[in-house]
Amino acid sequence: MVNEHETLSAEKQQEILEKYDPESATRKLKGSMGIIVFVGLLAFSIFQLYASIAQTVPRQILLSVHLGFALSLIFILFPASRKTRKKDSVAWYDYILSILAVGVGAYWPLMLDTIVNRVGVLTPLDLTVGTIGILLTLEATRRAVGLPITIIATLFIAYAYFGQSMPGFLAHRGLNFEGLVNTLFFTSQGILGTPLYVSATFIFLFLLFGAFLVKTGVGQYFNDLALAIAGRRIGGPAKVAIFSSALQGTISGSSVANVVTSGSFTIPMMKRLGYRKEFAGAVEAAASTGGQIMPPVMGAAAFLMVEFIGGISYWDIAKAAAIPAILYFTGIWIMTHFEAKRVGLKGLTKEQMPNRKEVLSKIYLLIPILMVIILLMSGVSVMRAALWSIVGTIVVSAIRKETRIGLKKIIEALVDGARTALSVAAATAAAGIIVGVVTKTGLGLKLANGLVGLANEQLLLTLFFTMITSLILGMGSPTTANYVITSTIAAPAIILLGVPALSAHLFVFYFGIVADITPPVALAAFAAAGVAGGEPIRTGVNASKLAIAAFVIPYMFVLSPELLMIDTTIWYLIWVVFTAFTGMIGIGAGIIGFWYRKLYWFERIIAVIAGLMLMYPEGLSDTIGMILFVLLLASQIMTKNKGKYKLA
Repeated sequence: MVNEHETLSAEKQQEILEKYDPESATRKLKGSMGIIVFVGLLAFSIFQLYASIAQTVPRQILLSVHLGFALSLIFILFPASRKTRKKDSVAWYDYILSILAVGVGAYWPLMLDTIVNRVGVLTPLDLTVGTIGILLTLEATRRAVGLPITIIATLFIAYAYFGQSMPGFLAHRGLNFEGLVNTLFFTSQGILGTPLYVSATFIFLFLLFGAFLVKTGVGQYFNDLALAIAGRRIGGPAKVAIFSSALQGTISGSSVANVVTSGSFTIPMMKRLGYRKEFAGAVEAAASTGGQIMPPVMGAAAFLMVEFIGGISYWDIAKAAAIPAILYFTGIWIMTHFEAKRVGLKGLTKEQMPNRKEVLSKIYLLIPILMVIILLMSGVSVMRAALWSIVGTIVVSAIRKETRIGLKKIIEALVDGARTALSVAAATAAAGIIVGVVTKTGLGLKLANGLVGLANEQLLLTLFFTMITSLILGMGSPTTANYVITSTIAAPAIILLGVPALSAHLFVFYFGIVADITPPVALAAFAAAGVAGGEPIRTGVNASKLAIAAFVIPYMFVLSPELLMIDTTIWYLIWVVFTAFTGMIGIGAGIIGFWYRKLYWFERIIAVIAGLMLMYPEGLSDTIGMILFVLLLASQIMTKNKGKYKLA
């Protein structure tokens, strides 16, 4: 097994997390304040569990209380500034903000009948509470999630208010102050809208599920299982990073957190084996980012898709995302394999490997994840599947003493799950502002028409412009907010051209996620560079090259929805997947510059062209691509010994 000293210390991991992930930059409170926060987080989880089990809490009350809990705890835990924060004390003004947040959260439960009966007519008190609620949401989002989404939400508010002053097709009649507050806080289209509803139901329960899984030690088990499967192969540690991150992605909601936790283990291994710092960091960043597109959780965005698309089940989304996710990780695997062959890197030694029998004896830890999939396949609701999987995790953990979850760990899991949910609640509340403005002003359709017009109604050009838009909008945003923004602003453009809604939503979701490894703002790559000690931009460039599949696959499933298992036959699906895998081998060899031997420059060009033609789902393209691929493969095999001596 890899020695302890090869991994980053917990303190270093936390330092990197706080630098690149706003969700981790919290105060470390002790004493009476620490107890109050602990009780508050526990109460948050208990309320959410009660609401999910009973399902009798009115929607507006559920969302208002959910928001009140999240905002009040954020102001206690997250300081106004990272530079000036005191980690063990709360600023006086944060107490005031926290109390105001409690009041905002309690307003709907106390005034529900009165608000409903007034039908959109606001009293001065309504106007005051609504304004405070909007401002608190923006500030809490800035602290817990970061500036990008806060700026975007603020710009949307300004757009709604100054609509008459907007240029060209962006102009609208505008909302006065009262109308703006009413839309954003007193309707189901604003802060207390669909994104926050998904946070208060599906997402919260799955975050709890993840917290319970962590208590069983499943995170470390993912690393051990990955080592047992891939550790001794060519470039073993890089493949361990890919496999481990794919598994971590089933429960993780953050690319950066995934990078730091699994990367603290895999990146030092890769460096010791001989991988360059920037390449080692890039492998982990690309793999961890891919965790956000890996079913069944998909960074919680899958639950939002159910609500946003409508008429589609959660299982339909998870099933549709499966093949693209597998293709994504296969692409990274192929690239790291060729890089390891090019540099001459071997796998880990027998002494560095974990005991395989011991690892396989704990395979039962994966049963709760399988439970989620089986329950969803059988038609059980998402909420019930999450609840039963939490129960299943507790039961399965009892098989061995070292994995057993007792009462203390159950309480800790409830607190940890609620703590993780704070930033998600803030992000989805801010996303509700964006959705509210888009709905009220018709901005989504305006931007869609603008993109389609700019592309002269050409599908490929519209896809390209939508990709650029999604990459920009996704920079620095967490997964859930990322999807809300891109699906609201960018997806309608593709749908206008007749693309199925599921394909369009997954298209913008993929590129929003890939923003985490695309310079200049590549948070996952920057975090990986921090772990590896490499140069951030170079790490981001390498990560983007490794994740080239993520830049191609979305075009594939838009042009050929069969890849998402939409209206297809099993034989056609097998052919599309086969040509896609083959194409990625060609692209990987061309980009890395090595296959069976080092490639000449013109062979690299041919390899990439063959790969792209194979990945384009069309008969003639597949035929030409396959011919080029086979000829290049034959040339490689026949001249590999010559290449070894004369081209290396």
